[in-house]
Amino acid sequence: MSGFVRRYLSVVFRFLPFAIAFLRDRHRFLLFGPGRQTDEAAHRDRAERIRDTMLELGPAFVKVGQVLSTRPDIVPRTYARVFGTLQDEIPEDAGGDPRAVLAEELDDDLDLSTVDPIAGGSLAFVYTVAYRGERIALKVRRPGVKPVIERDLRVIRGLIPLVAPVLEERQRYSVRNVADDFEEIILAELDFDRERAIMAEINENFADDDRVVIPDAYESLSSERVLAMEYLTGRKITDDDAFDGLDTDAHEMAVRITKVYLKMGLVDGAFHADPHPGNLAVTERGRLLIYDFGMSERLSPTVQRDIVGLYRALVRRDVDALVDALIALDVLEADVDRVEVRHVLELVIENLEGRSEITWRLIITELTSMLRDFPFRIPPDVMLLVRVGTVGEGVCRQLDPEFDFLAVVRDFLVERGLIESELEALLEESWTDAQRSIPALTRIPARLDRTLDRLERGELVVRTESHDTRGARDDHLGDAVIAAALIVAAAVLTLSERPYEGPVSVLAAVFLVVYLARGSR
Repeated sequence: MSGFVRRYLSVVFRFLPFAIAFLRDRHRFLLFGPGRQTDEAAHRDRAERIRDTMLELGPAFVKVGQVLSTRPDIVPRTYARVFGTLQDEIPEDAGGDPRAVLAEELDDDLDLSTVDPIAGGSLAFVYTVAYRGERIALKVRRPGVKPVIERDLRVIRGLIPLVAPVLEERQRYSVRNVADDFEEIILAELDFDRERAIMAEINENFADDDRVVIPDAYESLSSERVLAMEYLTGRKITDDDAFDGLDTDAHEMAVRITKVYLKMGLVDGAFHADPHPGNLAVTERGRLLIYDFGMSERLSPTVQRDIVGLYRALVRRDVDALVDALIALDVLEADVDRVEVRHVLELVIENLEGRSEITWRLIITELTSMLRDFPFRIPPDVMLLVRVGTVGEGVCRQLDPEFDFLAVVRDFLVERGLIESELEALLEESWTDAQRSIPALTRIPARLDRTLDRLERGELVVRTESHDTRGARDDHLGDAVIAAALIVAAAVLTLSERPYEGPVSVLAAVFLVVYLARGSR
């Protein structure tokens, strides 16, 4: 029996009890009978057992769980939360000694007797080593891990026909797509040449920002299996003493993290996609230090523009623009029933408006849960950007429980000119409404002419009723109303970067003087 068949049967056997449990949730007797009511605690316990099984099955399945934690279109919220806790700290010698790779790659360049281990994951192990009078860090791919990953990717593909009957129809579409996406993500993470290139690109993008630190890479010592870089240290971002004795505090760092990651994704196009607390630190000078660029991605200008369009549509509650953005991002098919999707998205916006607190995670959860009846997928680049938002927001709220992630996102987009300020959006919306009203306005003269004709012929009767006004009448009250409206408008316009408030204030003063002059007669 080949290694692939043995592995396949072993994986099927390990996941079979969970498949039976899910089938019984739908039909108590597997193929017939009513469904079972399974409470939240039972689902959480089941999710934890699946997570532990993934850990035991090795790196490919650990990565599957981590990816599924960001796919609410496939797994329910309880399972996504549990899978999000997957960690892959693995002993140094598990699956082969990474030092053997160092001996093959760098025996002539480094004194390997100075190597000290730091940490290990399922795909790589990290060491420090002496180099030219200082210590540098080495990320080393575990020997033989790539063939194992490739075999397990084949196993995972082979599981899809068995898993599909357990899933609902809407989930099958996503699962068929996620197999290709997952393979792309994990094979990219195995390529240290790619990681080094993206890390260098992001480092260059922040070269002029002294608030952020990205390790420099040593290209001459790096290869597909080894990544050599600066050895930089700092306090873990979520430690209780992380900001002791520093000029920056937790709230300021949360704002910085949000804006740094927005710049990566929406301005520069190359971003670090794994901002969990283990990959973020604070240096002794209060700078943000970012580690481990294995999970990273590049966005095309088109995708960047479409992501901004998605946010703009949400801010403006423009359902048609929201549908367009989801189609442009390949989340929805181009031939989707727009009327039905529009109705669902109106419900999404209505649900969000009814919440006392709106978060990025809530937006994604509402959006994906309400779209469950439509075939939709989250492309890998968009999925990683969604992950950055959910994980990053979680870190920021650990630093500051009252942190308003979406407010900082909005401020960043306005500062960068990616979306309009609230005032400019209001003015543009008013202009759009006015443009839509032009056809009706053009018909007013004709209607007025017809009305006057009827009045001239005596066909129009106007009835009036007498009312006791009780008191003096102010014939010039309209001037005062206009002056008050212009004063309010000038106050609002002070929020704009452009000096609109000056002319409006002058105009308000003119109407006020006219009112006072007429009223004194």
